[in-house]
Amino acid sequence: MSRDPNLASYAAHPEASPGRLFAEDEPASRTEFQRDRDRIIHCAAFRRLEYKTQVFVNHEGDLFRTRLTHSIEVAQIARSIARNLRVNEDLVEAISLAHDLGHTPFGHAGQDALNACMQDHGGFEHNLQSLRVVDSLEQRYGAFDGLNLMFETREGILKHCSLPNARKLGRIGLRFIERKQPTIEAQIANLADEIAYNNHDIDDGLRSGVLSTAQLDEIDFYARQRREVERTFPGIGGRRAINETIRRMINALIVDLITTSQMRIADARLQTVDDVRNAPPLIAFSDKVGAEAALLKRFLRQNMYQHYLVNRMTSKARRIITDLFNAFVAEPNLLPPDYQRVGADGEPAQGAPSSQEHSVADYIAGMTDRYAMREHRRLFEVDEI
Repeated sequence: MSRDPNLASYAAHPEASPGRLFAEDEPASRTEFQRDRDRIIHCAAFRRLEYKTQVFVNHEGDLFRTRLTHSIEVAQIARSIARNLRVNEDLVEAISLAHDLGHTPFGHAGQDALNACMQDHGGFEHNLQSLRVVDSLEQRYGAFDGLNLMFETREGILKHCSLPNARKLGRIGLRFIERKQPTIEAQIANLADEIAYNNHDIDDGLRSGVLSTAQLDEIDFYARQRREVERTFPGIGGRRAINETIRRMINALIVDLITTSQMRIADARLQTVDDVRNAPPLIAFSDKVGAEAALLKRFLRQNMYQHYLVNRMTSKARRIITDLFNAFVAEPNLLPPDYQRVGADGEPAQGAPSSQEHSVADYIAGMTDRYAMREHRRLFEVDEI
């Protein structure tokens, strides 16, 4: 397909991409980044996000966000920003939908526990695991492991990466070593993620009773939007008032991000994607709104993520992950055959990770919350099989 004339010259154009790890015929009826998005939506790891924790474990309530609904919300926000900045919506959607594919069960508690288990084996980074999912672990195609995504999609999935791991990744890790930027599309997905989880975690916190509107009124950014809702809709209350307030918060952040980013892009006088890579970060909030977003993030960390009810589930999650890891490393024959690094013939299985610990980490990271709890019961309760 020819280059899209509606996109800015510095947007990611699939025709100018380094391409895929394995060469494939060009798709007949969609762009390469559309193909990436479609492969992500159809993969098993994407479906498992439905039962992976955002903040509240799935069984705690049907209306709380999961990693799946969070990823969809990130994609919606990111596409809106991308359209206004005239960059590639398909790429930004693909990155947004895939950014949490490697996340563990039980949210950040699970990630921290698995990272602690893997400290002597290079640690565990969920962004690196998301890349591993799309590069190796998904097995849908006869010609290659993984999803064989475009370079720009893989680059955007790898939002963070330690330098030791970056040095092992070749070209995809080079920007962390050279201190360069990813595409504008990847930068948009990163900030859309922040907008989504800050505001939607407020919604879930209020719905759960962990947060109160009185607490949130101490945050000026929230209080301003709530007062505007009350002026516009006198007498409004309950869920409708909360939804209107959060909607305005999201809109205020998106509008500020677009306006500030447009000014930064204009000042940078960009012509190509290489100009984006060599520039400072271009997608950003204004100083005032950025400070308010940071204050909101601190509020959530102190009042929600460290709330005693959340801490109770966090504590359980750490024990479950740690117990599973130790049991599977000590007795690899307890693992399903696909995750046993050594086959029945005593030789390393084809495509096996570098150590049994890495194979166990792959298995645990791929679990949903309820599957991890079920595996824990199977291993440690005598009346379960």
